[in-house]
Amino acid sequence: MAVADNLESLLDPVLFEKYFKEKYRLFCLQAFKYVQNPVIAEEIVQDLFVKLWEKREELVVQGSITAYINTALKNTCLNYLKHEKVVVNYQQSYKEQNDFDSQQDNDEHSFELEGHILEAIEQLPPKRKEIFLLSRVDGLKYQEIANTLGLSVKTVEAQMGSALKQLRILLKDYISIVMLMLYTFF
Repeated sequence: MAVADNLESLLDPVLFEKYFKEKYRLFCLQAFKYVQNPVIAEEIVQDLFVKLWEKREELVVQGSITAYINTALKNTCLNYLKHEKVVVNYQQSYKEQNDFDSQQDNDEHSFELEGHILEAIEQLPPKRKEIFLLSRVDGLKYQEIANTLGLSVKTVEAQMGSALKQLRILLKDYISIVMLMLYTFF
């Protein structure tokens, strides 16, 4: 026997429980249409029934309790979706701000490191510095550097080895990052 579809029949705890069991699955399916998540749909329906029970004495329902619950369920689902949209927007904004801050930190560290590298390069003897820059900045091969400067390839190799050794010493506090940058950045 179906429970009467009016508020008075839901004031009785036994009839309320019977109505809940009878309509629970239907209301969960309706909630699912909005929220597209079965667990959230069930939580919304359960919360709605708890509130309905807690406020049963204060409710004023004209007509069908099922129609009243359907309207309340729709509103609750729409409020949930609106809240989720706010949460997602906040999370995205927070992530973008953190990404921006992180990028600024990286840019600052990169700029600082670049400054240390340039200072160290400036400390190289003039000919060694010129060979290093032709190799790492201009991308010339040792043979091309030797031809350009009128040196032997062995001299270019020796000067590059000395330049890298000197830079390792000058940049010892930054060596792991610097070596990576020297081979990729310059």
